[in-house]
Amino acid sequence: MTRRLIAALLLLLISAPLPAQIEGLLELQKNLINKEVTGSNVALVVRNGEVIHRKVVNSGKKGDKDITAETLFPIWSMSKPITIVAMMTLHEKGLFDWDDPVEKYMPCFVNLTVRDGDTVRPAKEVLRVVHLMTHRSGYTYYDFMVPPSHLSVHPNQTRFQNLQEYVELAAKEPLAFEPGTQYAYGINQAILGRLVEVLSGKSFAGYLEETLFEPLGMSQTGFVLDAESRERVQPLFYNAGNIKGFTSSMLNSLTYHPDNHAHFGGEGLISTLEDYSRFCEMLVNGGNFRGKQIISAKSIATMTKAWTPEQPGEPGYHYGFSIFVLSDPEKDNPDVPAGIYGWSGWHNTHFWIDPKTKLYALFMSRSREFNGEIPKQMRAAIYTDK
Repeated sequence: MTRRLIAALLLLLISAPLPAQIEGLLELQKNLINKEVTGSNVALVVRNGEVIHRKVVNSGKKGDKDITAETLFPIWSMSKPITIVAMMTLHEKGLFDWDDPVEKYMPCFVNLTVRDGDTVRPAKEVLRVVHLMTHRSGYTYYDFMVPPSHLSVHPNQTRFQNLQEYVELAAKEPLAFEPGTQYAYGINQAILGRLVEVLSGKSFAGYLEETLFEPLGMSQTGFVLDAESRERVQPLFYNAGNIKGFTSSMLNSLTYHPDNHAHFGGEGLISTLEDYSRFCEMLVNGGNFRGKQIISAKSIATMTKAWTPEQPGEPGYHYGFSIFVLSDPEKDNPDVPAGIYGWSGWHNTHFWIDPKTKLYALFMSRSREFNGEIPKQMRAAIYTDK
């Protein structure tokens, strides 16, 4: 009888599907490597607190590294939702209102100017906090300038002593349009980082650590890399133009140097899959992380409302506070519930939250160029999987 029971259990183990695996998503991960979109990559999907997919696919290519639980990824613009949540905590404390003029807290933003063709004129509209939260401030990224502006997407942080110095320079830059009148992706979270400092009386990095990273257990997330942690950063797979291959250099990236104190809330953080999954877990549970309320469900509703309507090239989506929100699945993928929200990072890190099915998904790699189809392909695999 015992032998039969053991045999039956062995048969069950052999015939059972691999745990925590969505076949279509695993196939996508492999294809991203085979088609030279990414190097090694990792994907995580959690629904109702249960891991339904957690797979690392390593490329095995020269110059690449196998991804482990300790692997660090520059998350670039996936820093933005973290900055937004920090602002939500300050708003819940009653320290500011969305329509407050930015100059109320940072006087350097008085008397702003706006580009008008080939000329510059005084701004007619007041720059308000909500404009920074929604990329409707008029501050863009300034890579197009010749010579490149100190406000470009890859600012040399070591030239700034702190965020105050950075925003004082930013305030002198003409706006691309009147505040509140258009949407343009830009340096807003860097400015918000300084606003966090003014409102909290703490450094931006210190406030994130105290309010978010420590209570969420995000011990590997921050703005700085020491000698040991630099060895854990995933190599960058670069496939653009005539350049293809892996590099361990930052390649025009931020410095992550311990002496840098200008910590940019729009792109400056390093994290791990495990750490960022904790941030996602908090969001999918209405701001609650394992019994600790980080932000309220009301704040999440504010973050995800349609502050900016559907933009050209993004059918079915609106923008909330520096996040996308799917408002019309029929225009994108009818299998996906309305209301999912998330964001991505330049080196192909992606996440979204699905409040209706209590699901979150997270993808991490380190590769260029950026590919916005990855999360859409992930959703196609996840939501059609039976």
